[in-house]
This record gives sequence, C-alpha cells and structure tokens, in this order.
Amino acid sequence: MITHIYKSLRKPDAYLYLREKDAFGIVPDSVRSPLGELSFVMSLELSPERKLARADAAVVRSNLIERGYYLQVPPSVLDPLVAGGVGDG
Repeated sequence: MITHIYKSLRKPDAYLYLREKDAFGIVPDSVRSPLGELSFVMSLELSPERKLARADAAVVRSNLIERGYYLQVPPSVLDPLVAGGVGDG
C-alpha cells in the first residue's frame, strides 16, 4: 500500500497520511481545517513490516483502508486543555 504524507504548516508535528495523493476531500472538515495549509512530504510503501517513527504502521494501514486517511499528532495536541491543541485557531 502506498501512502502520501503531508505536514501541517500550522500544527507542529501533525502529519496527514492519505491513501490517494491530494485526496483532501475525503478528510472531514473538522479534522482538516485545524491543520491549515499542508505541505507534501513524501510518498512511501507502507508494508506490514515497515516501522514508522511515531505511529504504529498497522494502525495507519487500518485507517487508510477504512477511512482513506490517518492523522498523526503528538499526544498533547489531542488534549483540548493544552494551548495549541487541534481546536485552537
């Protein structure tokens, strides 16, 4: 499986993995909007043996199959009580 990876220019260390290149339309606006502008990083083969630095490859593959995308964010970004979280503008 090939995945296409984009980094958020608004949220440090937030990355969006897509099953199809530039298929931003499949990502819900509530997920996409807080990320702001996205910059293409790379495409890579995501095999079951592949190790990723900050994500479980099996979880990424599962999300890509089921939803078409996977959002990788640092744990603090998901905490709404932490300044700079996903909902901050």
